[in-house]
Amino acid sequence: MTAGVTRSQRLLLAMVCAVAVSTIYAIQPVLAAAGPDLGLAPQALGGLVAAGQIGYLAGLIVLVPLGDVVNRRRLITAHLALTAVGAAIAAVAPSGVLVMAGLAIAGVFAVVVQIAVAYTAAVSDPGERGRNIGAVTSGVVIGILGVRVLAGVLGDTVGWRAVYALLAALCAVLAVTARAKLSPDRRSGDARYTQVLASMGRLVRTDRLFLRRGLIAVFLFASFGTLWSGLALPLGAAPWNLDTTEIGLFGLAGLAGALGAARAGRWVDTGHAQTVTGWSLALLTGSWLLIAQARSALWLLVVGIVLLDFAVQAVHVSSQHLLTTANPTRASSVIGVYMAFYSLGSTLGAITTTWAYSSWGWLGSCWVGAAYSLCALMLWILAQLGSCLPGDRKLLHAKDTDPGRAHPDLVLRDCES
Repeated sequence: MTAGVTRSQRLLLAMVCAVAVSTIYAIQPVLAAAGPDLGLAPQALGGLVAAGQIGYLAGLIVLVPLGDVVNRRRLITAHLALTAVGAAIAAVAPSGVLVMAGLAIAGVFAVVVQIAVAYTAAVSDPGERGRNIGAVTSGVVIGILGVRVLAGVLGDTVGWRAVYALLAALCAVLAVTARAKLSPDRRSGDARYTQVLASMGRLVRTDRLFLRRGLIAVFLFASFGTLWSGLALPLGAAPWNLDTTEIGLFGLAGLAGALGAARAGRWVDTGHAQTVTGWSLALLTGSWLLIAQARSALWLLVVGIVLLDFAVQAVHVSSQHLLTTANPTRASSVIGVYMAFYSLGSTLGAITTTWAYSSWGWLGSCWVGAAYSLCALMLWILAQLGSCLPGDRKLLHAKDTDPGRAHPDLVLRDCES
């Protein structure tokens, strides 16, 4: 029997996600200031960005599966405390190597985000699972985009180290608060850590629902990464010539879109996860037509950013809802592997947007971003056309199998050939 999630707990878990993920992305807006302060050559600055990402990938593989073995509340508390340690090292370290070490430590334990989402899925009432996941995962996008605004302002006023000092303090406070406010989440099974690790590999090889959603996530977040990794390039150039703080303020448009998509969880709870995915991917593709106008009309860019972030968050919530419902006993490992696809997509978008911009300008980057979203849409369409292949598992809405159910839960059925 699930205990449910209160409004204050949803807010707390969303804050955990926002602050933890911020420790990975906060360095990007302040690279220009951090490099000279640490005596790093321009070509070495990529190491600062990569440190947190590499740590995060390691944490997804090594730490997230623990959520299916031990009390997730304890993990959330411990991971937040250790994220605070990594951020504090980055804030005070005198050399680039030590700052990278601090960022890597913070990145490893920033996977508390996935533990928080799995905790939310596990303790939510079935009829509110999508709503709660939507509210909590909105913190991820808020952190990724909001820290750009925060870091831009602090970096231009009190220095780039203040960003990590603040994040370290927030992580420490949230660790104490999570310990006090969250209910214990005890494991009911006897799964072992090594068994969970082995099941992650089998999941990718044998579960078509997971593989399809994972591939959609790769292209979804490649499109997302194309925008946010490359947006500073046209905005910092003629005719706009915006500074770091001004560019960071465009993150507010992304926040508006992400917060608006929190309602997608309610739609998913009513059994419309596939429909939400389809029209959101179509909206994502169309948003690039507006984003492509960045060199001529900033208001069209802002509208495009809102639509893009709304669509990305709606698909993200739908996927996590479907996957945690299909795999209720291993929500942590499922979310962990799914987020590895997310990380791969984000990295792909970051790499290709700078390559496209150097070759064809901002319009070229936009074509790449639209191509990624179109690939995700095509994957969804193909999955719908062949949604009941032999050996597949299919999520059916409870009203289709038992109209007397008291809540709009989802049930898992084997597909028929």
